Amino acid sequence: MSAALAYRADGTEAALVFQIKDGTYNTESLIEFLEAFHDHFAGEKVTLIWDGLPAHKSLAMVAWIALQRSWLVVERLPGYAPDLNPVELVWGNVKTSELANLCPDTIDDAEEAADAALGRIGNNRQLCFNFLEHTGLSL
Repeated sequence: MSAALAYRADGTEAALVFQIKDGTYNTESLIEFLEAFHDHFAGEKVTLIWDGLPAHKSLAMVAWIALQRSWLVVERLPGYAPDLNPVELVWGNVKTSELANLCPDTIDDAEEAADAALGRIGNNRQLCFNFLEHTGLSL
């Protein structure tokens, strides 16, 4: 799973954009996610606050980001600072609600529960803002 919380700078809107895919995320699949993210927001300018996942810092990712400067600014979180990353609160919320004590029969059942949880969060503007507020960060 990959997710990004998006906020309008004026505080009027918030959204959770997520993707669930087979396999692991790497630089290539994260670039695909960011391209879809870009399309989702119709080319609006975006500031992305990112943690230190190695794929976020790979040479290929750095080169790709350099070509996206017309719409994308990347700010990095300090190392080992999950408390500053509102997406970590998304994962915590999902794990304590729809996925809590879940014993799925198949991986598809687990994916369906995760998809429902992320959809619930994404449809709750106030919850998305609460995650940001909890980090102490502001727009």
